[in-house]
Amino acid sequence: MSVLFEALPVELIADILGELDIASLIKVSYLSRRLHTIASDSSLNPWRRPILRNLCVPPEESYEPALKHLSVRHTVPRHNWLEVLSVAKAGWILFEATLPNLRESEWEECFKRRFLPGWERWKKDGTWKEAFLRILNRVWHRSHSTCTADEAWTKYIMLNRNGSANELEASSRAYNPMLVFNEFKLQNNLGHLETHIRLLVEFADVRIIALGVLNRPRSTFTVNRNARILLHPPGIQKDAGDSDSDEWRSVHSTSSSDEQPAAPEPPTPIIGDINQVYRRLTHPLPAPSHANYPFFTPGGSDKRWFGSGESEENGRQWVGGLMLTAQLISPKSKESFNDGPTLQDMDLVIGPGRSQFASLTWADLAAVAPWLELTKRIDGPGLGN
Repeated sequence: MSVLFEALPVELIADILGELDIASLIKVSYLSRRLHTIASDSSLNPWRRPILRNLCVPPEESYEPALKHLSVRHTVPRHNWLEVLSVAKAGWILFEATLPNLRESEWEECFKRRFLPGWERWKKDGTWKEAFLRILNRVWHRSHSTCTADEAWTKYIMLNRNGSANELEASSRAYNPMLVFNEFKLQNNLGHLETHIRLLVEFADVRIIALGVLNRPRSTFTVNRNARILLHPPGIQKDAGDSDSDEWRSVHSTSSSDEQPAAPEPPTPIIGDINQVYRRLTHPLPAPSHANYPFFTPGGSDKRWFGSGESEENGRQWVGGLMLTAQLISPKSKESFNDGPTLQDMDLVIGPGRSQFASLTWADLAAVAPWLELTKRIDGPGLGN
């Protein structure tokens, strides 16, 4: 039987080996010289699928024990570790895994895949490996404690309805995006309207959330078109088979305002192939739950699409400013806290593991939403005059 198996084409053998768990694949790769050669071939790379299956497990589950010291195996192509270091759990990398011997350029690639572009300011001197491990340790520490010593000020971005945006900051020790946005609503005569929160995209250590107001405005003057364009890139649609949950429908069955809806503005036209207009985000690399970002990712975690056309649920639209902030992910961030829908609205900001935030800068916004066109970028409060 083994002779017949090894007589198969190498591509088919590699495909079969990819269905094994890591421990079994390690054993098989040493059974014969031919299997050893196939397992070591970086172009065939039968290790990729079992590694990715481990990286996609829920946060509460553990990786296979054999993954921990996989870097000592010469049959495993080095480039697999770029993906492992980009999305694996921070605690596992820091305290359990045996790290591979990578080149400086590969450590730089791991850094840019895992962290937001704005975090490069922390590198300063030293190697990329040192910067990667230092920042990963800092992120892990902050996600497990209330420490803010490393970042005294937290930056966030406010998208204004006139097309401009402000990069603002607040003291990290007292930073609470709900309180900040409630103050903003009072200043803009929106205090009577409910705050809605959406998860834009999630990475290995941080997720970007948006706080805004949905309403049925009497005119288009108060509508924030950039809010809609950010959450729903023009031309990209949600998969028809991944419908909104009944849980969401029951919670959002009524409108929070009795104002009459304004006529929606025409959608922004997309010229040419949509795959040429948008590119799947790789730097930083999204978590498996948002692997297709900015395209729709099936599975239930990508909850940017509600409603149809230019309107959100119940025909409402985003009005006033939209606040963007980066929330650090802790082991309890994915646990549902209230009776409402998961991964949206209050479930994103209330409960354990949801009180630590990191800075979000212009570079980060440009990375996650390069299609967004701002009329003016303003550092600090005001109109930028």
